[in-house]
Parts: sequence; C-alpha cells; structure tokens
Amino acid sequence: MVVKDAPWPAPAKLNRFLHIVGRRHDGYHLLQTLFHLLDYGDELKFVFHDDADIQRRGAMSGVSADDDLTVRAARLLQTTCGIATGVTIHLDKRTPMGGGLGGGSSDAATVLVALNHYWRTGLSTEQLAELGLRLGADVPVFIQGRTAWAEGIGEILTPVELEETWFAVLVPNCQVATGSIFNDPKLTRDSEPITISDFIAGRSGNDCEGVVYRRYPVIAAAAQWLSGFAQARLTGTGACLFAAFPERSAAQRVIAQLPAEISGFVAQGLNHSPLWTRLQREITGR
Repeated sequence: MVVKDAPWPAPAKLNRFLHIVGRRHDGYHLLQTLFHLLDYGDELKFVFHDDADIQRRGAMSGVSADDDLTVRAARLLQTTCGIATGVTIHLDKRTPMGGGLGGGSSDAATVLVALNHYWRTGLSTEQLAELGLRLGADVPVFIQGRTAWAEGIGEILTPVELEETWFAVLVPNCQVATGSIFNDPKLTRDSEPITISDFIAGRSGNDCEGVVYRRYPVIAAAAQWLSGFAQARLTGTGACLFAAFPERSAAQRVIAQLPAEISGFVAQGLNHSPLWTRLQREITGR
C-alpha cells in the first residue's frame, strides 16, 4: 500500500452567464457560458494498493459507488490504459450537491489528472479531456484548468482572462435536478448567440433563472435577498447564487449578514486552476 498524503484540489466554478442557443437532434442543449474557476472546492487524497479495486472514502449520502464520478473516472482511466493496480480515493467534500458549482465534475477531473500522473499513463491533457467528456460535459474545463468561454454542449472551450474578482456565493437549502430544468417546456431555447465583448459589456443572463425561480421559491427568495447588495445571478441551473464584488471585504460583509436558513461562502475567481499548480509541485518535487 502506498499512501499519498498531500491533497489534490478540485476547484469549484461559476457559470458567469448561461444562454441556451439551440438543441441537437439527440436532445442535448447547445449552450454559451463562461466557466470561472474559484479558489474554493473539494480536496482528494489517494491510497494505492496492489489489487485492482477502486474504492472510495468520504462517500456522499445517497450516491452509490457505481454512480460516484470519482470512482467512474478512476475505473475509466484504469480500463483505458490497462492499469493493474487499484486506488482508494479519499474525498473531502465542501461543494454542495446539486448546487451548480461543478463539484462532481471537478472531482472527476482531479482524479483523472492525478491518476494519470501516479499511474504514469502518459495521456495528454487533450486525451484526458476526451475521457472526461464521457463522464460529463463540464469535466473537460476542469481538466484544461483555465477559466473559459464555452460553447456546444459546454465542451468547446476558449480560454479567457478575467479580472480575478471576489464573489459572495449563497447556498440555499435545496438541490436542483438539472434534467428537470432542461426539460421544462417554458425554458428558453433560442437565445441569440453573443460574443465575449457582449458579456464584458453586461449583455448576458442566465436562461434557466425564470424556470428555477418558479420551481424553487427558496432560491427565488435568496436571489431577491442577494439583489439588495449587488446583481444576483444563478450559476448553471443552481441552486447556488452569486454576486461579484471588487474586494474580499465587501463579499465578506454580505456573507456575514446571511439569513439563518441560507449558508454561503466567499471565494475569489481564478484564471488558472490550482489543480495544475499541484501537479507541477508533484512533478518538480517543490
């Protein structure tokens, strides 16, 4: 048994906007969005053993091993590359489930990047991203490790550099079923495509907000409360909400005033993922 004690980060993300511009013949929605990485997220550790079992510790309530994206990611890489050894994945979960912060996708990406290094499989970033896409449309952006403009179903990525602003992130006490939102007949599916310049100029929104607020009054109430401080925006299909602030102290003041029924945290937006910083430390030994 080989224990790797140093944790690997799995950063969360915000969808700074989300437009649905069409639908493919297979039912998947065509999107435009901007994934902004955060300095907040989960952490994973790995314990390796001679048998081929993939195990997990710190499992999420109600999620079986076969459905756990960390387990699925490890098994996918193991099978693809013919790896004979196994691993136990220890997950320190901080991002809420069903929150729109990409926690599960980021966890899967960290598993692929870390095990690609430890198992010496030699896959390129592009090859890992292709594997990640089989696990979920959001996984490639975490593997690429850059804040990015995204199109297609979210897999066509263009890295962008944004101001690394501060966010107050609210976590209402509910989970949103993404599939039910995308299947809602009242969901807008024909938004006009925009450009990065349009986004910077403030000409963007989240097409899911109307449906989510109607179906989840607790999220609508939280959005209204946050709007008293700054523009409130839903990330993805929610349930989490965010507002941007120029300084950390301003975001902290908002979180300090949260109603008792809502939790939240302060995070800074990042252009480059701490996952790749961690990988470079592992490679260089620094």
